[in-house]
Amino acid sequence: MKKSSFVLITIVTALTLILAMGSTCFAADAIKTIKIGVLYPLTGGAAAEGRELRAGAELALEIANGKFPGISMDMAKREGIASLGGAKIELIFKDHEGNPTLGADLAKKLILDDKVVGIMGCYHSSVTKTVSAVCEQYGVPMINDSSTSPALTEREFKWFWRTTPHDGTFTKDLFEFLKGLTEGKSKGIAAISKDQIQNLTAACEKTEWGSQVSQAIEGRAAEYGFNVKKSLLYAAKSPDLSSEVRAIKSVKPDVMLFASYASDAILMMKTLKAEKVAPRIIWGQNAGFEAPEFRNTLGDDVVGILTRTVFAPKVGQVKAVSNQINSMYKQKVGNDLSGASARSFTGLQAWTEVLQLAGSTEPAAIQKACNSIMIPGDQLIVPWKGIKFAASGKEQGQNELGSGIIGQYQKDKDGAITLEIVYPFDVATAKLIYPFKGF
Repeated sequence: MKKSSFVLITIVTALTLILAMGSTCFAADAIKTIKIGVLYPLTGGAAAEGRELRAGAELALEIANGKFPGISMDMAKREGIASLGGAKIELIFKDHEGNPTLGADLAKKLILDDKVVGIMGCYHSSVTKTVSAVCEQYGVPMINDSSTSPALTEREFKWFWRTTPHDGTFTKDLFEFLKGLTEGKSKGIAAISKDQIQNLTAACEKTEWGSQVSQAIEGRAAEYGFNVKKSLLYAAKSPDLSSEVRAIKSVKPDVMLFASYASDAILMMKTLKAEKVAPRIIWGQNAGFEAPEFRNTLGDDVVGILTRTVFAPKVGQVKAVSNQINSMYKQKVGNDLSGASARSFTGLQAWTEVLQLAGSTEPAAIQKACNSIMIPGDQLIVPWKGIKFAASGKEQGQNELGSGIIGQYQKDKDGAITLEIVYPFDVATAKLIYPFKGF
């Protein structure tokens, strides 16, 4: 072989290798991964809720990164973030254990070490409070899917947005429900005399969330003309709640209201049963009252108990997409979507739509997208009018289009326990069981 031919072959080979390497690098650059940090209580007293939250987010991730043309959601048809070249989302889960200090430390690590473009979480309002402060400090977007303390969106933060309604909305729903009972609005039952449901008690766990719920209950009770005979705060994960139950039992309430995580909610109901307490209405502020463990552990004793929520399987009767996603979730997890898992699913869905609108992972672009996005209600599995964040004002960052429902545990014709919708009254799926028949 002549020297000139050898040199030519060498040059051609080198150019081929360079082009191949360039092509590989281009492909790698085109198919980027977008990291989002997700903080949930995966161990500890709220681990049951944490498992639901994670499962909901993971199902949304599967749909966002894949292609599901049969699902009536924009994110199901894109196979990644189309405006970013089909980039896939990666969720980095961290367990905050319900500890606000740990949550803040984990948020810093996610931002500084994992280089996440944003954060989602944290369920416990007390943890969300510290984590969102870290995000605000570093200028990193946080979309909160599942914390309901009203105070979280009253701080004028520029990097914090919340998809779920807060406890101001949910507690107003409770008193509209009680008022409606006295006006004969409940499906299938006559108007209830107000003196039958006049006297209330509240027992709430004493972190940021429960404390805010307690205040909201007292404020709304005064507004609607109900009497809070006793309101107490207790330590979450308490090993014994006998003294608390005896204290609220002593005032002979008509209605008992609770804000408890799963382990506390179960223990509270067992203690009520042991003390033979049977008010006319028992209502829980979601959380533990809707965890699968709550009904699985207590069995028939949950029948007649009310819980506020944002989702019930019966929503699927009026929203086909809710039924589709609930069926997928049940096949994967073994139980229906709960309020927790429906909210985490919706939170990640909001993230995908924000990234799609932003067309960038730069914080300023994401901030702009959050402040201008409008996700229609027909895209969501929850019965909201949509997602639109307040760009300014007292509730800056709060979704203005969210709403709640009240469900009641009832037995269907086959003896299975289901969560029926009893409020809003115009979408009720069953006659209210009233009064609570006892344990």
